[in-house]
Amino acid sequence: MSSSPQLPLEFDYRPSMSGEDFLVSASNAQAVAWLDRWPDWPAPFVVIYGEAGCGKTHLAEVFRQATGAINVTLSLDPYQVMQGAQAGVLEDVDQWVEDYQQALFHLYNYAKENDATLLLTAKNPPNAWGITLPDLKSRLGAAPVVEIGQPDDALMEAVLVKLFSDRQVKVERDVIAYMLTRMERSFAQARELVQEIDRFALSEKRPITVPLVRSVLQRQA
Repeated sequence: MSSSPQLPLEFDYRPSMSGEDFLVSASNAQAVAWLDRWPDWPAPFVVIYGEAGCGKTHLAEVFRQATGAINVTLSLDPYQVMQGAQAGVLEDVDQWVEDYQQALFHLYNYAKENDATLLLTAKNPPNAWGITLPDLKSRLGAAPVVEIGQPDDALMEAVLVKLFSDRQVKVERDVIAYMLTRMERSFAQARELVQEIDRFALSEKRPITVPLVRSVLQRQA
């Protein structure tokens, strides 16, 4: 196969526990900047939010590796929840927080009193979580909140090139350009699509070309 296209921009690569790199771009730079400030946060919680596939979970993995943060499951006993850890991660908070408001309130107070910090991820900002507990609402109102946008063309191109490179597969730039115009803009979709293209190319014993990618996309439709 022909040589790999050059990345369109220089990206900052952050290693993660998954073995993949996290690419920093305009869409996520503000969130990364807050994580880089850890543990110098102005509040016990920092919230990052964004649509599915924007890279929240991957960024949380980077944070876990960098800080030793633990995955947190809420209960009414924050001492049991944190187990003495100084950092924790709560993912997809807006999916369950309405039923655990008191527990999250206790966890915030615990973190503040014990110099602990927690990264919270969600699809929506805290003001859309349906919080009815006034004390919790006020505390979340003081937490830094950062949105991760969907990846732009330059970042998605870099991600696709890297995903193929991780599989030791080199593709032409026209293949990447074709994929960009026809795929969902998410990291999850990029990983799934590259995996399926590579699998199909191997089974057909064909190089990865635009016609092959078109066949894969048509099979998925």
